Amino acid sequence: MAEGAPLLGILGGTFDPVHFGHLRLAEESFAALALERLCFVPSANPPHRPAPVLAAATRFALVQAAIADRPGFFADDREIRRAGTSYTVETLQAMTADYPDHHRVLILGMDAFNGLTRWHRWQELFHYAHLAVATRPGAQAVGEAAALLAERSMTADELKTRPAGGIVPLSITRLDISATAIRAARAAGRSIRYLVPEGVRLQLETSQELVE
Repeated sequence: MAEGAPLLGILGGTFDPVHFGHLRLAEESFAALALERLCFVPSANPPHRPAPVLAAATRFALVQAAIADRPGFFADDREIRRAGTSYTVETLQAMTADYPDHHRVLILGMDAFNGLTRWHRWQELFHYAHLAVATRPGAQAVGEAAALLAERSMTADELKTRPAGGIVPLSITRLDISATAIRAARAAGRSIRYLVPEGVRLQLETSQELVE
């Protein structure tokens, strides 16, 4: 890779549904890391959490609606199309082949990063991407994750000079919004306005998927 390669951010998750917490993380990551593009990758069958409530096709459509007016953001349905468990290492491997001119940056929250060593083939993640770990006051790396951060710590400017393998701490604004609370509000008939983008709200409030 040539020095100064453009950066592709990768933000995975169930997005069950996508909300302003996800979108603010994406927006701040895009700016802080000087990304060229940022890809949302909805998970079909996540290995470390319960199965999503909303159908995969619905979650993908909601992500598309949420980012439709944001240049540089796009959604990728490869994990939905791929059979079996949604392993991040397989996604990064495929994206390395699809975006050979970019350096890839996987964006994680601190909770996910602290559990990284339990991920499938986790060591191989560093062959395909850098990691950006979103932090907030009171959140810190512990145990093996702390050792990884100390070993692989890198600045945002250095991401463009190496294709993969670094870890960048990323301070973000915390928005106390959860997909669980949004689903509960929708099921109870309460408004979800201002928790999700308007296009997402309109789709959810005309759907019966979250109505109990």
